Amino acid sequence: MTSSHALEGGANAPRRAGGAGRSGGLAQSILKKNYPLRYIVPAFAILLVFFFVPTVLNFVYAFTNWSAFSKTIEFNGLDNFFDLFQSGTLVRDLRTTIIYALLVAVFQNGFGLLLAVFLEDDTRINRFARVMFFVPVIMSALAVGYIWQAVLKPDGAFNQILSFFTGHQIDVAWLGSTTWTIVLVAAIHGWKWMGLSMLVFLAGLKTIDADVLEAAAIDGANRRQVFWKIKFPLLAPAFTFNVATSLLGSMNGFDIVQSTTAGGPGGSTEILNIFVWRTFGQGLYSQSTTMSLVLFIMVMAIAVPLIWYLRRRESKIL
Repeated sequence: MTSSHALEGGANAPRRAGGAGRSGGLAQSILKKNYPLRYIVPAFAILLVFFFVPTVLNFVYAFTNWSAFSKTIEFNGLDNFFDLFQSGTLVRDLRTTIIYALLVAVFQNGFGLLLAVFLEDDTRINRFARVMFFVPVIMSALAVGYIWQAVLKPDGAFNQILSFFTGHQIDVAWLGSTTWTIVLVAAIHGWKWMGLSMLVFLAGLKTIDADVLEAAAIDGANRRQVFWKIKFPLLAPAFTFNVATSLLGSMNGFDIVQSTTAGGPGGSTEILNIFVWRTFGQGLYSQSTTMSLVLFIMVMAIAVPLIWYLRRRESKIL
């Protein structure tokens, strides 16, 4: 009797252990399934407070008379938009922002692609050069702007170097032209971020199958033909990332322009965020929110078709 009970208990023990194991495993799976939500909540709260709520309020305040000179906030419809269009400020700054973004995209990706091509080989010198060219990326954008502003002023280091080599005094105001200053500032912006583009292009070059390059070399293709016929088309994913981030990121630029020219000379480099910052500081809150709303709409209007086109082009090539 005792032995039978013992055998029965022994036989049931694995089932009880198995049931406990299954219930424990189920609890652990539920815990594993739900625990990421606890970590998402703080991030979502920060995103809600600092992004979604200000964005919604931006839509609201753009249609009011909110300013430091008004005691009440009242709805005024599209008056802010009409005032900005009639004054010409909105159209001028929109044009300046688009030109600046296009120039930055050209400089940043042009510099980055050249660096990636020249530093593709994994030599010790190339690895050191990659680090040096990436240093500006981790520097403060304001610091970069102030450094270049000091270098390019009439009595700055650049003119002193030119004066030394030419033998006569040069005091050109490189940031004083209403035509070319925006090009120089865009080049500075591209110089700061070219290290990031370089790394993305390098990653794209490293993913190209060596057998494809070897086959092209056996077929008699030279280095130029290999690059333009094989490597360049296969860099389509890298171009998608770099062009989108450089173009859209520079449309939201502020710090480099502010530290170099502050929107001058004569408003020739006043991009939208410079206007938003300046008008908000003057107490014209509704006008600054109206301009930031226009910037948001413009970025979305350009981002969606641009990314769609680049992804479509990428899928056709690859």
